[in-house]
Amino acid sequence: MKAITYRVYGGADVLEYGEVPMPKLGPDAVLVKVRAASVNPVDWKIQAGYLDGVLDAVFPVIPGWDVAGVVEQVGVGVTEFAVGDEVMGYVREDMVGRGTFAEYVAAPVRTLARKPAALSFEQAAGLPLAGLTAHQALTQALAVREGETVLVHAAAGGVGSLAVQIAVALGAKVIGTASERNHDFLRGLGAEPVAYGEGLAERVRALAPEGVDAVLDLVGGDALTVSPALLAEGGRLASIADGAVLGLGGRYVFVRPDTAGLTELADLADKGLLTVEVAATFPLERTAEAQRLNAEGHTRGKIVVTVA
Repeated sequence: MKAITYRVYGGADVLEYGEVPMPKLGPDAVLVKVRAASVNPVDWKIQAGYLDGVLDAVFPVIPGWDVAGVVEQVGVGVTEFAVGDEVMGYVREDMVGRGTFAEYVAAPVRTLARKPAALSFEQAAGLPLAGLTAHQALTQALAVREGETVLVHAAAGGVGSLAVQIAVALGAKVIGTASERNHDFLRGLGAEPVAYGEGLAERVRALAPEGVDAVLDLVGGDALTVSPALLAEGGRLASIADGAVLGLGGRYVFVRPDTAGLTELADLADKGLLTVEVAATFPLERTAEAQRLNAEGHTRGKIVVTVA
């Protein structure tokens, strides 16, 4: 099969496109014919070696954790899916080796759910990692409740745009930071936008004079530093980008595969409460270009790689 691989740590220039062996199918896995896979910052950070201290890599590595496709074969112990089922998944295992930037991936059933009918394969590929990150942060780390006010930093990005929609579905009022060019986009998702930069705290307080009940930080640095002062009494803080949140009394979130969570996201999509903004698509052989665009950090929504 065709796949993207890398044999050493590095930037997009270490990616290769070519033939690799078909993946072996374990008893609790299904073979997915990949239709689309999305690019996430964690992909190029792992590839650069930033997570080498916590994740073993088996070279050559096939990168990618997000997938949407069709079940081609099921393992002998699998009852959850059948050949021909359309699925999506956050296919993260305990080591890095066999990822989703390939024509096929052997995915453990614990990483999969049925693809929502309301989303295309490209949209569905952009949902698992980003959607689960937002969902776990909002429902578990922050325990957002109906009627609360939530501040989402970097609200127009892949995780942020999904977090806005999930928080709105939970019944929360949402304030989202974003560049001014994305303010109408955020309003369309149900958030009240505020601009980044100097004066951010004052702009947020103008919308929430008593403070916000929860802050979801997706960028770290200055955004995280200003956040504690914006919290109402008893407010909660979580970050996916900066471990310094722990020293501020908040929660650090690293997303886990979760079939139940994926199923909830699919249900929201099929009810018309959640959609995925696809910023750009690239064919599999141009994954390096997709990765470079993602690394620039200014994309609205998700960047997706498609497989013919």
